[in-house]
Amino acid sequence: MAEVVLRQVEKVYPNGFKAVQGVDLTIKEGEFMVFVGPSGCAKSTTLRMIAGLEEVSGGDIYIGDKRVNDLPPKDRGISMVFQNYALYPHMSVYDNMAFGLRQQKLDQHKIDRRIRDAAETLEISHLLASKPGEMSGGQRQRVALGRAMVRKPDVFLFDEPLSNLDAKLRVTTRVSIAQLHNELKDEGQNATMIYVTHDQVEAMTLGDRICVLNQGQIMQVDTPMNLYQRPANKFVAGFIGSPAMNLIKANIVLDNNQYFVEPKSGSRFLLPADKARQVAEKVGQEVWFGLRPEHISMVDLEPPTPTRQDIEMSPINVVESMGNEVYLYFNVGDDQLIARVPYQADKAIQHGDIQPLHFDMSHCHLFDVETEASLLVD
Repeated sequence: MAEVVLRQVEKVYPNGFKAVQGVDLTIKEGEFMVFVGPSGCAKSTTLRMIAGLEEVSGGDIYIGDKRVNDLPPKDRGISMVFQNYALYPHMSVYDNMAFGLRQQKLDQHKIDRRIRDAAETLEISHLLASKPGEMSGGQRQRVALGRAMVRKPDVFLFDEPLSNLDAKLRVTTRVSIAQLHNELKDEGQNATMIYVTHDQVEAMTLGDRICVLNQGQIMQVDTPMNLYQRPANKFVAGFIGSPAMNLIKANIVLDNNQYFVEPKSGSRFLLPADKARQVAEKVGQEVWFGLRPEHISMVDLEPPTPTRQDIEMSPINVVESMGNEVYLYFNVGDDQLIARVPYQADKAIQHGDIQPLHFDMSHCHLFDVETEASLLVD
């Protein structure tokens, strides 16, 4: 298996549009790297340049110690799994999986061994004689995975492979991909995998690291939990997490030697000392104030404390029941926020209720209005 390195990689189309803007990234041997971002962020374009399906306009791509910019896909040591499976409909599962190996003129015994080993791993041995049209979407996607596996590539590339599956199949096939990566490692194959998705649940559950892209640029590359807990900028903070982080503009206010964030509504939220020290120079200035929905909780009616001020509460706008938890949509001034709270049968909240809420400011985030970079460091 191989390390994949992108050095100042660019993609410029004939009309002058620069889709990928100087991407620098090292994907370690055996790593599961996920590219995630909104539609049009160039995650698939970047993957296709690694695969050789898109021409590189600038910069260099290395797979192992080999510069591959000018190599055709078949010579790059990669296997690619697409969202539309790309199986030959007139061929059996066995023949679909064998096709690439026969092109390489491998010995038939070796071809047969590889196919049966892969089929056993993916639990599709009973389908080897079937044709794609006789199978479910999840089964076809596992065949596509098997076809990639048998080639024993240096790098596996996945381009939104689960997009065409229903919710239940997405979960089971996602688990199959994670198991495949772990099993290959256990067998001594450091399988380097690069996976493109717009689904952050897939990104968070599959990736050793995640590369968050926006408008052809890398916003942050980190482990799933670091991205979630320590977003480098406002874009990552708002993109990673479901429901999304609450983000509103507020001023930093100093009052009686205490630092507060104060939205336009006039509500005030006391900053913990460690965070206050880092934004002392922002007093009187506007910042982006962020708090994840799970860090807003219900409280009983009681007098305010120094760490929990009363806020102007409007009635709950919408209540979304998710089973074991409830999403509460409410306003602070003109800004609509979301709280994510456990379901309590004896304290069921209804549309129109006025419910005091506690903001856990120890988990708040603050971002610069101009650069959108985080103002807080651990």
